[in-house]
Amino acid sequence: MFQRLLLSISTVALVISSASIGIGGKAFAAEFTAKIGHLESAKQPRHKTLEIVADLVKKRTNGAVEFKLFPSAQLGNARQMNEGVQLGSLEATVTPAAFIGGFNPAISVLDIPYLLPSDSKQARDLRAGKFGEALLKSFGKSGFTAIAWWPNGFKNFTSNKPLKDISAFKGQRFRVMDSKILIEQFSALGASAIALPFSELYTSLQNGVVDGQENPLTTIRFMKFYEVQKYLVISEHGAMEDITLFNPTWWKKLPAKYQTVIRNAFKEVVPGLEKRAVAGQAAALEHIKKSGINIRVAGAAERAKMRAMMFGQAKKAYIERAKDTGTALMALYGKEYARLTGK
Repeated sequence: MFQRLLLSISTVALVISSASIGIGGKAFAAEFTAKIGHLESAKQPRHKTLEIVADLVKKRTNGAVEFKLFPSAQLGNARQMNEGVQLGSLEATVTPAAFIGGFNPAISVLDIPYLLPSDSKQARDLRAGKFGEALLKSFGKSGFTAIAWWPNGFKNFTSNKPLKDISAFKGQRFRVMDSKILIEQFSALGASAIALPFSELYTSLQNGVVDGQENPLTTIRFMKFYEVQKYLVISEHGAMEDITLFNPTWWKKLPAKYQTVIRNAFKEVVPGLEKRAVAGQAAALEHIKKSGINIRVAGAAERAKMRAMMFGQAKKAYIERAKDTGTALMALYGKEYARLTGK
């Protein structure tokens, strides 16, 4: 009887031990867990790439760091998640740069048209270089630790009026986010810009409140803007970028070796993310074509002319907003852009 009781106790102890200890004596339970919220659906490139990052981090830290992903605004809208990261109620978020200018004016540099080189490798090097590093560091004053900068496609122009060339923009009205930089971008083309909530854009296009708008092809597709627009110009003038923000207190608790693993994982997946984003844009374009909308691709010469017209005016508006930080960033950008492109 005593032997059977002893055997039962030993068996229970073994089960408990096995549940808490992995192969080689390593604990299954993560030492550090981060909830990461974002806006896109689980089917879109941002989430698919985050799943890869989470797997890499878990593997390379032997399970010590675990990311729990919450797509589709499950943890709130962009502002709520950004504020959550600041306050520490959320460990991290991957957020569109366009949504965090109110937290850190320096990031509004990404509103400047044709900021990134057209060559994808050069653009990748710009993100990973001194300019990109400085831009991420600028978040330190705003209560964030920014560790990564991801590409998420480019904006294009649509309108209910012809867009046969640059001169056709004159006199047209375009919807923009509430950004002085974007307003100046259109002003440089002779067009006017009206800041409207995104939720009102479809009906505003439909009712003629504005003539046109700017967005990535995937947004134009899934928001069905092509239903209420007659012309599309593939200009790829505005970069849509994502920034990964961590709560500084949570981040500082991580050993340096884990911080390095996480940073490297976010950088490593960029080429794959770009491929998924390009594939998504291509699929969106094929879908939009079926609607019968007039589609024109702006050539290299036209894009260069657009950049020459818009860049300086938008840059001036950015420096007025970001002040000394913006001036320093643009000086660094100029050196990096010239080094990478020879221009």
